[in-house]
Formats: sequence, C-alpha cells, structure tokens
Amino acid sequence: MEITAQLVKELRERTGAGMMECKKALTENNGDIDTAAEWLRKQGLAKADKKASRVAAEGRIVMAQDGGKAVLVEVNSETDFVAKDSNFLTFSDAVAAAALASGVTDVEALKAVKLPSGETVEEARAAVVAKVGENVQVRRMVAIASANNVAAYVHGGRIGVLVEVKGGDADFAKGVAMHVAAMNPPYNKAADVPADFLAKEKEIELAKMSEKDRAKPAEILEKIIGGKVAKIVNENTLYGQPYVLNTDQSVEAAAKAAGADVLGFQRLAVGEGIEKVVEDYAAEVAKAMQV
Repeated sequence: MEITAQLVKELRERTGAGMMECKKALTENNGDIDTAAEWLRKQGLAKADKKASRVAAEGRIVMAQDGGKAVLVEVNSETDFVAKDSNFLTFSDAVAAAALASGVTDVEALKAVKLPSGETVEEARAAVVAKVGENVQVRRMVAIASANNVAAYVHGGRIGVLVEVKGGDADFAKGVAMHVAAMNPPYNKAADVPADFLAKEKEIELAKMSEKDRAKPAEILEKIIGGKVAKIVNENTLYGQPYVLNTDQSVEAAAKAAGADVLGFQRLAVGEGIEKVVEDYAAEVAKAMQV
C-alpha cells in the first residue's frame, strides 16, 4: 500500500510522534493507521524503559481541587525545556485531574488510573516519553479531603501547597498556603516540634555560650537558653513566623484574628531530594575526541 503524505499527517496528528517515525510505522504495518498507532505506542513503551534510569529533576507541580478535595502531583522531566512542552503540560494537567477524580492517595495507585483517552496514567506517560525524547516520571502526590477550608496553591509551577484550616475563610486559607510556599516552615506549631530537635538546639546554644555565662545559676541559664530556643522554634514553625501578607503579626496572631486554626499543610517543590547530575561537557567532548 502506498504511504501517502496525508496518511502520515493523520497518524502524526493522532499520536504526536515525529514524521519519520509515523512513516516507518505505516510502512511496517502496511498502511493500516490503527495498527501503526498501536505499533508506535509499543515503541514508546520501549523508549520509555530505556530512558527510565535518566535523572528527571525538572518538571512541574500540578494541582486540582473541588471544594474540600484537593491534590498536588509532581511530574518530572529531565529539562526545564520539556517541562514547558505542550505534550508535557497536557499530560501533567490530565494526571492531576485523574488523581482528584479517582480519589487515590499514592502514586503507584495513580499510575493505574485511566484517563479520558482510555489509557492509564502509566501508558500515557510512556507515550509522552516517546514524543518529547526525555525521561518523564510521575514522582509524588499528596491529597486532602476535608469538610474544613482547604486551599491548594501552586507558585510558578515549581512549588505547591495544600492547607487545611478549621474556621476562618477561603481567603485566609489561601494566604496561609502562599506563606508556606514562600517560607517553607518545617513544622506547623510549637507542639509539633520533635523533642530531639529541641534537645539538639539546647545543646548547640549551650556550646555557643562563654564559660562565664555557663557558670551562671541553673535557673538563669535555663531562662537564657530557653529564650534562644524559643526564637528558633518560632523560626521553624508556621505559627511562629511573621505572616508574609502582614509581617507585623505572626501567623498565629493572624489565625486568631481570622477565627481560624491551621490543622496542617503539605508542600511539594520540584526536584527536591533528587541528586542532579552535573555534566562536565568539556570532559565529554575530550573523551569523544579520543574514540
């Protein structure tokens, strides 16, 4: 069967694969466009497997929300360039919507969820790998479902936050989410700070003191160290930090004024915890020249 330009165009529009790949797929499958599309998908899976070991530390955080139900999903790529590609953007948005609609709460379950196209998230991911030529991974997700005020906020596609607030209103909940995105507090309130963290900070503050200060009566020494540690606790808790939308008051004071209680938050940032490979291009070129 003759492989016409129109047939190649149709397959390309249908699959998003390159022109030469589409022509090869049609040639291999006697011009049958349905079989060729399936063949391309299988080829995409093979390519995805080969690229799976490559570091993907770029990407975006995507969110989906419906009232008190909200999710954040981290979808990674190898480069920021691909993170802005239309295929990647469409895929990541679809994944977030599927995560919300399905109610799943972990990534492994999310991979098996079917998209409106009929593909699972994992199958669609492999197809995106074939299109963009990079490793693409659905790495993490967090979800919340509550009758309280829930805010989902994404800053620049790089940082995402979910916040649950009892009382107050939607505007305050969003403000807290923006604060968490900006300030990244490790803990919510002073009561959430682990005892070993406090013990370590006391030890450090004591070591920093002069011998003269360490010789002071125990009760005075305890007050001095206690004050220093309290300041550190404020720096490391949401409630103790100055509120980014009104730095004249702490988040705790802002919550009290709003009649609200922040019950918890979750924060994702693109690529955190992934060890990025630093390429030495000069060394690579020199090595290639020796071959």
